[in-house]
Amino acid sequence: MTKPVRVAVTGAAGQISYSLLFRIATGDMLGQDQPIIFQLLEIPEAMGVLDGVVKELEDCSFPLLADITSGSDAEVIFGDTEIAILVGAKPRSLGMERSDLLAENAAIFSGQGKALNSSADRNVRVLVVGNPANSNALIAAMNAPDLPRSNFTAMMRLDHNRAIHQLAAKTGSHTSLIEKVAIWGNHSATQYPDLSNALVDKTPVAQLVDDNWIQRSFIPTVQQRGVAIQEARGSSSAASAASAAIDHIRTWVQGTPEGDWTSMAVATTGSYGIDTDLIASFPVECREGAYTIVEGLSFDAFSKKKIFDSISELKSERDAVRHLF
Repeated sequence: MTKPVRVAVTGAAGQISYSLLFRIATGDMLGQDQPIIFQLLEIPEAMGVLDGVVKELEDCSFPLLADITSGSDAEVIFGDTEIAILVGAKPRSLGMERSDLLAENAAIFSGQGKALNSSADRNVRVLVVGNPANSNALIAAMNAPDLPRSNFTAMMRLDHNRAIHQLAAKTGSHTSLIEKVAIWGNHSATQYPDLSNALVDKTPVAQLVDDNWIQRSFIPTVQQRGVAIQEARGSSSAASAASAAIDHIRTWVQGTPEGDWTSMAVATTGSYGIDTDLIASFPVECREGAYTIVEGLSFDAFSKKKIFDSISELKSERDAVRHLF
């Protein structure tokens, strides 16, 4: 029998996790032949709700779900975990400033970084979903000095998926025909959804849509999609975020399609002249369980400004929490 993979999920009693856990248990993330062990973390006040979620998981009798552990001690729950999906975070309410959200979540992710450093598998893959995801991932990584910095990522796949849908809808195409969309920078309203290299059924986007639509409709729609959903639902996106988290890990493990890439927020390495101590979104290719930043892309002045505006925001966030490194 295939050895189970240990998957830790934080904020396991929350809305995103409720959409996430059952799909992971059916094999949507790691495949139909890969057993898993869930290691679920919650704050003490939410352990009663988490107990109900665990009971539901048990009642589904998922063939791939080998075991479940739960608790509120991060160091215990992260023990030997091979994939850690950090969902739990202070949620952003309508009208809340991003700086306030960053400050409230900084302590959570510094503690979780230390716990991962202490007890997780040495090759653990970490995906931060809780916002502000990029800077939370950086805080966690900087507090886990014994783990590879490159193994800490933040979720831009939701933005990537949103961009693909918008382009498919505009061109009357299926999402499966869209390639080489990229999201650069921060998971915030400054992110840059980039169609410079995008293809629709192998046709360059420049032949199908004009710059006016890209700049006045496409970019702001993708940047503000989370706000639009929150205003419509009265709460933040949960199911689409969970789906994107599954996509992120599955692509990281199984690889990107030949000739295509995805968007991930990863540790910066100096590519494209971007500072080396950030976690920012780039187009990446995934092969054999590892990712590499796509190099050698060129930009016009508009794109370059958009990218570095978002990088500037990331640098400001980093500087605001540097005392936690």
